[in-house]
Amino acid sequence: MVVDAHGTFSRPPVHGGDDSINIQLSGARSPRISLRQWRVLHAVVDCGGFAQASEYLHLSQSAISYALAKLQEQLGVPLLRIEGRKAQLTEMGCAIMERSRRLIGDANKIEAFASAMERGWEPEIRLVVDFAFPPSLLMSALRKFARTGNGTLVLLSEIPNVGIDEALRQGSADLAISTQVPVGFLGKLLMEVEYVAVISPRHPLLNPGKEITMVDLEQITQIVIHDFENPERRNGAGRWLHQGQCWNVAHFETAIEAVREGLGFAWLLKYRVQELLDQGALVPFPLQGGNVIKGMLYLIRGGSRTSNPGPAVSHLVEILHSVTVAGSQHPYSVAA
Repeated sequence: MVVDAHGTFSRPPVHGGDDSINIQLSGARSPRISLRQWRVLHAVVDCGGFAQASEYLHLSQSAISYALAKLQEQLGVPLLRIEGRKAQLTEMGCAIMERSRRLIGDANKIEAFASAMERGWEPEIRLVVDFAFPPSLLMSALRKFARTGNGTLVLLSEIPNVGIDEALRQGSADLAISTQVPVGFLGKLLMEVEYVAVISPRHPLLNPGKEITMVDLEQITQIVIHDFENPERRNGAGRWLHQGQCWNVAHFETAIEAVREGLGFAWLLKYRVQELLDQGALVPFPLQGGNVIKGMLYLIRGGSRTSNPGPAVSHLVEILHSVTVAGSQHPYSVAA
């Protein structure tokens, strides 16, 4: 069938025995049915009848009846049938009702979004996040913001620390979670994360009760996740790199497999490997001087309103702080 510009249907000519049906829209036209008509239909169905809908909408029953009659006439299909004193949806009415609910919902969201922007809410927030920030906390924060953010979109980028510095300096990030605060920006401590040196329990270098010295480290390969566990930014701990052989890998899973196969050791985020440590698949590497180091994650405001963030950014900041505090019961170290 083909729908012409007037909304009528006609069957296209059949070519070569092909009896398939193609529906094509010829030009765009404005909707003939108003949101008010859809709301009347919803009120009749949800309230259980014309009288109840009349009371709910503060309209006369004749106005309700006229709106529904006009709606069905414009659609060309029966939406309701009367059973006793109740209005019931027809089969076609059920299908149309489901779609119209989404229409009304979208209209309400648009109105709420416009009202929020009038109060100064930003239409979008560009959020950049360091790989070290726990994904479960990030998703929890974004889920809460989606419910309470008045329609403001969050444009999320999960990138290495170097990329975050660049995004802040170029003004392409409104909010960032990073291990470093670039010069000229203000950052507030959000949380601490722990890195633990891990190794396979079957590695020949392990001896019960023996600490691994710098000389011992020359015999073993260090697995480094490129950009994720960026060694250049954590050498201040003094224990991140050693003088032996290093393998640079791109993915956390690759590093885990290399360590589990006994091919080397790695400094990894403790919350990412805690389950493997609990299972005994990996063990802490008994380095002389300790096998745990801490990294800090800061919340940094960027964009054109660094010193005076809008209400949407401020709301997201509050949520991020609340979820990190709530996350203190998990294997993260959360700042007070």
